[in-house]
Amino acid sequence: MVKDLILVSHGHFSEELKKSTEMIMGPQENIHAVGLLPEEGAEDFEVKLVNVLKDLDDYVVLADLMGGTPCNVASRLLMQGYDFELFAGMNMPMVIGFINSSLVGEAIDLKAFGADNIHRINDVLTALDDDDEE
Repeated sequence: MVKDLILVSHGHFSEELKKSTEMIMGPQENIHAVGLLPEEGAEDFEVKLVNVLKDLDDYVVLADLMGGTPCNVASRLLMQGYDFELFAGMNMPMVIGFINSSLVGEAIDLKAFGADNIHRINDVLTALDDDDEE
């Protein structure tokens, strides 16, 4: 089982995603957030990310955007020999899914879980309304 989750993003998105998730799931000491601030470059971000990773053994990294600096920096670390799974397009369901999978001790397909939890609510409401009419 993967022990830690690293959230990487532009700005404060990763920190706020962690805080928002904690509103639902409670404090999460095994989730770490690293944000690329406007005044920082890729090198600065890499130093921050490596500083978090150096004390961890088994982790997954979720990035906000494929092709963005945080994801690209994490990708370079993979090419340098770091060993972790990297996913782009992170969302709250992925983070909650990670927490739940850790709690029950089961693996999770984070990509599928994140995608499966994207819904167009208009369609859901229409389906509910159709069910009520029958």
